[in-house]
Amino acid sequence: MADSRSQTVSQSQASSAGHQPRKRLWRPFITVLFTMFPVVAAMLVYQLDSFDPAPLPIHELGQAPVVISLRNDRMLQGAELLGVGELQEPEDIAYDPTANVVYTGCHDGWIKRVRLSDSVVENFVNTHGRPLGLALGHNKEIIVADAYKGLLNISKDGEVELLTDEADGHKFKLTDGVDIADNGMIYFTDASYKYNLNEDIWDILEGKPHGRFMSFDPVTRKTDVLVSHLYFANGVAVSPNQDHAIFCETVIKYYIKGSKQGGLETFIDDLPGFPDNIKYDGDGHYWIALPSANSVPLDIAFRYPFIRKVMAIAMKYIGRLPTEKDAGVLVVDLEGKPVAHYHDHRLSMITSGMKIGNRVYCGSVRHPHILKLNLAKENLWLSSTITMQ
Repeated sequence: MADSRSQTVSQSQASSAGHQPRKRLWRPFITVLFTMFPVVAAMLVYQLDSFDPAPLPIHELGQAPVVISLRNDRMLQGAELLGVGELQEPEDIAYDPTANVVYTGCHDGWIKRVRLSDSVVENFVNTHGRPLGLALGHNKEIIVADAYKGLLNISKDGEVELLTDEADGHKFKLTDGVDIADNGMIYFTDASYKYNLNEDIWDILEGKPHGRFMSFDPVTRKTDVLVSHLYFANGVAVSPNQDHAIFCETVIKYYIKGSKQGGLETFIDDLPGFPDNIKYDGDGHYWIALPSANSVPLDIAFRYPFIRKVMAIAMKYIGRLPTEKDAGVLVVDLEGKPVAHYHDHRLSMITSGMKIGNRVYCGSVRHPHILKLNLAKENLWLSSTITMQ
């Protein structure tokens, strides 16, 4: 009986000993399989994804940092927040000096009116779209660049009229910035004729020029494409002498009359951030909103299309990456020379900055308020070259 048990145990041990080498042979294979599977899967996803980013031209890539003489890098410290909870992502601002109110377009389609005397917020009109750029017309109407509707005219009584929503056979997909010349001509941008506002990040990452700078004549009702093949065309401001307009790609000057009519020049480049709306303050300066500062990772991504494709694929599965930070406004003179930079590393997506008196009012596509900064109380410090962070 004992011999039988001993023989069974011996056979079991022999069988176990025979299996162990086989297990050891399988372990490296399993390890390699589990290591390689996600790599192969990622490569397949990359190859099969149709998103096809293009190399960007050199003028769209970060170069030597701009030198700005004065700065305030703690913009939030002395700021007051207007309309908290009543303004959903107020992107741009238009000022009516006779009524002492600002108008702003919100995410929910409402254009709201904020009284500067007491900060009371009032509903004005709902476009049932997404109002972005705003400009006050000569008859107190509001001209609206609505991302989804096109270029709108809103009378002082709140009547909404579509002015234009297409040009040269292309419907507007992302009507963005707007300003009005003294002669009534309206200048505006369509950031992309391919991607809408919900898809704007794809336009930026794709690196292909789908933007246009246009004019609309309210007398003839004609829409003209003045400049095409722009990279995410954005804010617009007509110069005080009315001979040119500046608009954001990286800020470009376009001559609207005179001997240089139709000509283009670089107004300012190598900005410390990505530009959005531009406002002239009536005092010899433009205020350029910078929703996000430059950064080394983003600069590298824009130089290499395959990195932008990886970013795009990642965003499809995990959402938009939190890359925007250190937003603010850049002040430049009429020649494009930087004068001052107000910003804060805690801020993101500041999309407009308008100086009214000795205060600047900033809109945002992320925050539920307008930021108000008293320039008389907030110091500016001497600064050296703005470096990437």
